[in-house]
Amino acid sequence: MKAQKVLVSTALGVGLGTLLLPTAALADTTVSPATTPVGGTVVLTATTCNPKAGDVLFHVTGPDRDQNVRSTTAAAGGGLSAELFTAGFTLGSYTVAATCGDGSSAGSATFTVTPIGAAPAGAGGGAGNTGLLAAGGALAGAAALGTTVLLRRRRRAAAGTVA
Repeated sequence: MKAQKVLVSTALGVGLGTLLLPTAALADTTVSPATTPVGGTVVLTATTCNPKAGDVLFHVTGPDRDQNVRSTTAAAGGGLSAELFTAGFTLGSYTVAATCGDGSSAGSATFTVTPIGAAPAGAGGGAGNTGLLAAGGALAGAAALGTTVLLRRRRRAAAGTVA
C-alpha cells in the first residue's frame, strides 16, 4: 500500500509538471558558429520547423539590429536554415528567435560578433536545451521532495500507533 501511494504521488507530480512544461523549452534553434568576426557568416537553423508547413522567420535583435530573415531552405539535419552575413554589424551579442511557418515558436539562440581576427571558432549556440534541462531538474526535485514528505508522514503515523 505504501509503495503504491508513493508511485501514484510521484506519477501525479511528473504528469502535472509535463503539462506545465512550456512548448518553447522543447523547441530547438541553433546558430553556428556561436562567435563570428564582423563580416563573417552564421548559419541559423530551426530544427523543429517542418519545411512542408511553410518558411521559417528568424527575428534577429541586438545592439544595432532588429531585422527578419526568412528561409525556405531545408537544413541537412532536418528543419529549415538560413545564412546571415554579419557585415556592418556592431560588436556584441545578438538574439535569434525563430517562428515556424505554422506559427509555432522554434525557440531562440544567441551569437556574438567580435572584431576581425579576434573570434575563436565556436561550436554554435542554442538556448532550447537549457530550459528543458531546468524543467526536468525541477520535476525530479519536486518528485523527490514529495516522496520524502510522504515517507516521513508515514513513519510518524506508524511511530504514533506503536507508542
